[in-house]
Amino acid sequence: MAWREEVARVKRASFRDEEYWGRPVPGLGPADARIAVVGLAPAAHGGNRTGRVFTGDRSGDWIFAALWRAGLANQPTSTHIGDGLQLTDVRVAAAVRCAPPANAPTPEERDTCSPWLARELALLPRLRVVVVLGGFGWTALWPVLAGAGYPLPRPRPAFGHGVEVSLEGPRGPLTLLGSYHVSQQNTFTGKLTEPMLDAVLARATELAATLPGPPPRP
Repeated sequence: MAWREEVARVKRASFRDEEYWGRPVPGLGPADARIAVVGLAPAAHGGNRTGRVFTGDRSGDWIFAALWRAGLANQPTSTHIGDGLQLTDVRVAAAVRCAPPANAPTPEERDTCSPWLARELALLPRLRVVVVLGGFGWTALWPVLAGAGYPLPRPRPAFGHGVEVSLEGPRGPLTLLGSYHVSQQNTFTGKLTEPMLDAVLARATELAATLPGPPPRP
């Protein structure tokens, strides 16, 4: 918490004229979403600055462009609150809600934020698919699902890109889809490519389609 607030005070030179959010960053997306995307944590000069998860950094450029290509966002960019971004049938959240030093949250931070992730997903009564970005989010999700009443497979499925795990729980079937995280380390090196991410999101929308679509918005 202290580091998150210090970053918001000191700021990056290129954002020195902006007022940083500097607080925990909530999820983004409609309550009738059938798909959730769970990432790592807000970036120090991304979500910690803008107050919106995955907004204002390179990782956000990747995920929102992919959601747009999948028909789940109305535009391919997310730069600041009020920029017109709207998500359809998907909610985006992070396993850790505060920007961690070196973008490397600790297990303690993961466990501290676990109730918030649990509440985030509990507020999605139509949830059918969770796309998990990276091994950290994959590990964070299992106790959340156990607490929600989903019997967990044994042994626990290992994380991997394209891994698919089907569960049955109190609100019906739920499928987990693994994807490499949209970090610069992965995208710059080609470990994660746009077609790879698009394929995971296409599978997510295919699975979600087994439920009726969300009602029209007024």
